[in-house]
Order: sequence, then C-alpha cells, then structure tokens
Amino acid sequence: MTDAPSDHVTPARDGRERAESVREVLAVVVLSVTAILTAWCGFESSKWGGMMSIEFSQASGARIEAADAASTARDNRAVDLSIYELWVQARATGDTALAEYVEARFTPEFAIAFEDWQQGGESARSPFKEPSYVPEGAVEAQRASDRADALLAKALESNQRGDDYAILTVLFALVLFFVAVSERSRMHWSGWFLLGLGIAVAIVGIVILVTFPILV
Repeated sequence: MTDAPSDHVTPARDGRERAESVREVLAVVVLSVTAILTAWCGFESSKWGGMMSIEFSQASGARIEAADAASTARDNRAVDLSIYELWVQARATGDTALAEYVEARFTPEFAIAFEDWQQGGESARSPFKEPSYVPEGAVEAQRASDRADALLAKALESNQRGDDYAILTVLFALVLFFVAVSERSRMHWSGWFLLGLGIAVAIVGIVILVTFPILV
C-alpha cells in the first residue's frame, strides 16, 4: 500500500520534467536567435553610422563648393557694377563714344540683363534688378547649396536609422535578460512566464526589424 502514491506521482513528475526540458530547449533557441539578431543590429547600426559620416563629409564639401561659387558670383557682380558705373557716368556727361566703349566690355551675363533693361524702357532701377541678370557662379552656387542640403538630409536620415538599430539592440538585450532569468527561476510557472515574455518581446523586435532598410 505504500507503493501506490509513488505510482501516481511519477507520471506527473515525468510530465513536469519533459515540460522543463522543452522550456530549456526553447530558451536555448530563443537565446541563439536573439544573439544573432543583436549582432546583426549592431552591424547595421555601425554601417549606417559610417554612411552618416560619409554623407556629412560630402555635405561639408558641397558647402565649401557653394561658398566658393558664391564668392565668384559676388566678384563678377562687383566687376559688372564697376563697369556699369562708368557707363552711367558717360551717359550723364553725354559722352556717347565712351558709353559705347563701355557697353562693348560688358560681361555676357550683364549684357543680357542690360539689353532686357533697355527693352523694358529702363523701368527698373538698374539692369541688376532684371531677372535675367545671373552673374557667373550664381547658378553653380545654388546647385552646390541644394546638393549640400540634400546630402545633409540624407546624413540625418542615416543617423536616425543607425539610432533605430541601436535601440533595437537594447530591445533584444531585454529578450536575453528575460530568457536568462527564466532559466534561473525555481518556480515552474514563473519560468514559463518569463520565457513567454521574452518570446513576445523578440517577436515585436523582429516585426520592427523587417521594416528597417538594410545597408550591406
């Protein structure tokens, strides 16, 4: 009669041991997958950080190029202004020959604006107010400035993507924590709860991960 209780306890104990074995195997699988995903997130964060540095450098180079072109445009505008002042003086004194001599030495960009100004009845204060006046270097400066703005926007985007992967690394580290603690738990239900919580967080992290762009 003393053997009867042990016959009833043994199947329950065997079932619990099998459940614990399943939990241990599942925990190992989750830990392995999470470790791989954590390494991948670290790799991607590093790659996006490198891309950000390159784009910031390119944006800086474009800014310098824009500044050089803008300086060239200012110099050309100053030259056009000096020549135009001579023309104004010649016209004011009635020196037609000097005025024609000065006109022949207009830069091509200013000559276009000057012609438009005269065709418009000289209604604008000067040819410099004409939309057609674009000194050499102005277009290049605007293009370089636009390119710098685009590269800066891309650099900030790359920085954000690197931060997103870094945050995801923290999320997967939380999974590792839950699963590791579940292995140390002495209570059956708490071990499964922590493991389930870790798996749930891992699933959330994987869903977020697949929405992120990949840089190889």
